[in-house]
Amino acid sequence: MNLSIVIPNYNGKDLLRKNLPKVIEALKTYGSGEPEIIIVDDHSTDNSIKIIDKLIVSKLPGWRDRIRVLKNEKNLGFAKTVNKGVGRAKEKVVILLNTDVTPEKDFLEPLLKHFKDEKIFAVGCMDKSIEGNKIILRGRGLGKWEKGLFVHSRGEVDKTSTFWVNGGSGAFRKNIWEKLEGFNELYSPFYWEDIDLSYRALKSGYKITFEPKSIVMHEHEKGSIKSTYSDFEVKTIAYRNQFIFVWENATDYSLQFLHLVFLPYHFIKALLGFDLAFFIGFFEAFILLPRIIISSLNYQKLFIKKDGEVMKEFLK
Repeated sequence: MNLSIVIPNYNGKDLLRKNLPKVIEALKTYGSGEPEIIIVDDHSTDNSIKIIDKLIVSKLPGWRDRIRVLKNEKNLGFAKTVNKGVGRAKEKVVILLNTDVTPEKDFLEPLLKHFKDEKIFAVGCMDKSIEGNKIILRGRGLGKWEKGLFVHSRGEVDKTSTFWVNGGSGAFRKNIWEKLEGFNELYSPFYWEDIDLSYRALKSGYKITFEPKSIVMHEHEKGSIKSTYSDFEVKTIAYRNQFIFVWENATDYSLQFLHLVFLPYHFIKALLGFDLAFFIGFFEAFILLPRIIISSLNYQKLFIKKDGEVMKEFLK
């Protein structure tokens, strides 16, 4: 199977120097078709482009014609950068890998076998996440509607059902990606865009799954988010995007009603907890409400399942 690998990059020169050869080693192990690698640089300031060019010339000369580097003229954020890369991809299956992700050499075969099923949209990898001095097994996501909000959490990796596929280590069918219009760029600069896309895929009748035999290492502490944004900024963006997700995707009237009923509860809880990030995140989302409504109406044209149906199917 031919495939495209898209790697978004922002100030990740050291990670690319380490992980790009590992990506190519995995492609050689897979040994099928003529894969391509697309690196999309999000206006880095660390000379990433020069490092990539030197790396290709000195260590990866045989791959020069298969590696394309795209450059953003300004910093656009994760969703726009990935959408640009997927848009330029030539193959039917696109694998997204962040620069801080190191794939094991045999991760492709178990990942790609799922695409024999034409209804499969996306497949997630087993993410061995390096967090402090621990390795946490991630890649399978749980989700539920609770007190008027959608809440996500890590799932145990002993099952293949998942609520979303990670946008930093997963495989996606390009023609369905295009039908779903890819990552919603309202979530820029990061977080929730992969949960949103996966949820819209489920509501549109497609399937997603988790593949525990497709293993990658993920150095979260070295990624661009941790190195560029403060904890407060990350928390604020996460709250904002949680509200965007609810306002865009909750189409069951019961969920909309519960969201309105529980909003005062969440405001009081944030007030008592001195959670300033919650209030800033809410109002930043509220400013985007006209665009969120337009987005929601557009996406609903593809929905064939209600929120409740999606939840019931996941819990089977």
